[in-house]
Amino acid sequence: MPFLTREVFASRLDSMRSLMDENQLDALAFLTPDYFFYATNYYLDVAPWERPIVAVIPRFGEPFCIMHELSTNHVRMAKERGTLWMDDVSFYSEHPRLTNRIPLTLQWPELVAQKLRSRGLISARIGVDTTGGPISRVPAYLQSGASLVPSEERMRELRWVKHQEELALVRKAGLLSDFGQECFKANIRGGRSVQELDSAVTAQIMAEASRRYPGEHVEVRLFSLSGPGSAAPHGTGAPTGSRIEEGHGIVNVLIVRLNGLVVENERTWFCGQPTDAQAKAFHAATEAQETAIAELYAGNVLANVDAAALAVVERAGYGDYVLHRTGHGVGIAGHEFPDDMPFNLRPLRTGEVYSAEPGIYIYGMGGFRHDDTVIVGETPEVVTHTPKDIVAQTIL
Repeated sequence: MPFLTREVFASRLDSMRSLMDENQLDALAFLTPDYFFYATNYYLDVAPWERPIVAVIPRFGEPFCIMHELSTNHVRMAKERGTLWMDDVSFYSEHPRLTNRIPLTLQWPELVAQKLRSRGLISARIGVDTTGGPISRVPAYLQSGASLVPSEERMRELRWVKHQEELALVRKAGLLSDFGQECFKANIRGGRSVQELDSAVTAQIMAEASRRYPGEHVEVRLFSLSGPGSAAPHGTGAPTGSRIEEGHGIVNVLIVRLNGLVVENERTWFCGQPTDAQAKAFHAATEAQETAIAELYAGNVLANVDAAALAVVERAGYGDYVLHRTGHGVGIAGHEFPDDMPFNLRPLRTGEVYSAEPGIYIYGMGGFRHDDTVIVGETPEVVTHTPKDIVAQTIL
């Protein structure tokens, strides 16, 4: 099966119900897109602030979700495809002129309360990933002592360790990202618009994705920074019209999401022979990144990953040019939990997935960063394989 199967859902149900047992909760309610996907395997097609949704996992009994009518045909297609894990789906309307669809958006809290009541969750303690918005009015409609328990911090743990099916998708996405980096390398040339380059390579990746994964769900994001602008890790704020110049270093960010699982693959390239100063910073960033990867093994303390990479950067004399942590969790979202690598003292677990991306950013010169996606195990498993040596990364 290309998409995640109900075997993954069964595994997640076990984890969710263990969380409920440990925290004396009667149900979990997922109201934000990434958590909703975690609970349902459904790509949310509405913005919850505008059209609220909820997926409820009771401690006992069958899960259910409440969705907006805009999703009616999306849900039908997902059910026919076999990718939606929820069998019990209710809809509400935003059209008061339609008498055959009730309730309306404004009645959403009452509909949720009615559904909870029908499942015997009248006085339930419900763990939620957010307490804002219309969910906050649900307990008042139950009028029975039901309470919403902020649980997002504990819910994060559900997403740390990946199922084997998830890891298989991560590996496949990694291979597609490597294809994309090869396309990028082949298209670098002086004078080319950076945004045009990104768009052209994205089109090539999507064409390849259509060949490899027809009927599946691939998303690609590629953006690059060239020359001194690459000293801003996430962009200058004024990218349009920027061009690659001879002698520029180029940092690109390539993110591939395959059937709900993300990989990050980033490289530093050179258009023309790098200067000695560029080469020195490049080698320091590369060594720091390889050092970080080596630390991503099960049982190691998470903070050690950041500390080891930072030590390399500082020894090379670039300690003042570090602007972010060494990495973060990767999974349903590109930036997954945990997000506090430098301060997190818990042991790494087999099956977690991380980015390893220490960077050096020198104003006036540029940025130097590689990023690989790594599966934690007895030894680290790198799923992105694009070369990182300065010869391979230099386009003459």
